[in-house]
Amino acid sequence: MKVIANESPLIIDIKRNSWEDGPGIRTVIFFKGCPLSCIWCHNPEAISKEQEIGFFPKKCISCFECKKICPKGAITIKPLRIERDLCNFCGICVDACPSKAIRIIGKFYEVDKLIELILLDKPFYDASNGGITISGGEPTLFPDYVGELLKTLKANDVHTLLQTSGLFEYSCFKDKLLPYLDVIYYDIKLIDPILHYKFTGSSNQIILKNLISLQKEGIDLVVRTPLIPRYTDIKENLDRIKAFLLENAIKEHILLPYNPLYLWKYT
Repeated sequence: MKVIANESPLIIDIKRNSWEDGPGIRTVIFFKGCPLSCIWCHNPEAISKEQEIGFFPKKCISCFECKKICPKGAITIKPLRIERDLCNFCGICVDACPSKAIRIIGKFYEVDKLIELILLDKPFYDASNGGITISGGEPTLFPDYVGELLKTLKANDVHTLLQTSGLFEYSCFKDKLLPYLDVIYYDIKLIDPILHYKFTGSSNQIILKNLISLQKEGIDLVVRTPLIPRYTDIKENLDRIKAFLLENAIKEHILLPYNPLYLWKYT
């Protein structure tokens, strides 16, 4: 199973029956690709737009078929991991793994097929005031695809929510996505521009500017800050974020508790 480059938007996961990503019962679509490179990223497999080979240790049964078959010697046993600088993404190890501990990350769905899957749970959305949550990665990287998806879902009376880092081209977002959104979850991680660049790889100038613009649109807007120890949970950072939000009449701010369960992805 050869890993291939694909310019179409890829999805890394579809989480049905979620109670954690917005009101009610929701289906969450995780897109692959993000313009930020946060050093604490909980989903590093979502940063690249391309398909990748992922290793899931909890599924590994230690048969080591992957190591035996790898033509590049890119798999080590102690610790069991894929050496990315040696791997040529041939995908042979994926086919050889009996427990699916090694998998291709990223799948393309035609919009119609994805909508068909999402609408399977419409009775649950209606009964719980739930709906669809578009997440990532950064879904605004794919405005045409996501816009078509959202437009069709709204035509089917599905509540829509989008999670974003805020790093997008505003006029495009306003034209193609905003008309079909009920709620936006907007991440503000660090307010200091130097620290933001240092720890996310990008300036926060556009992010803050876009937030101010969205507030003026009257959209239901929820700002979120992940509490990352020693980085974002510093009192000065939180106080400055609070002051910025108050200054711009942004009323809802949620602090997301730290979740260390992502750390295995860096092993």
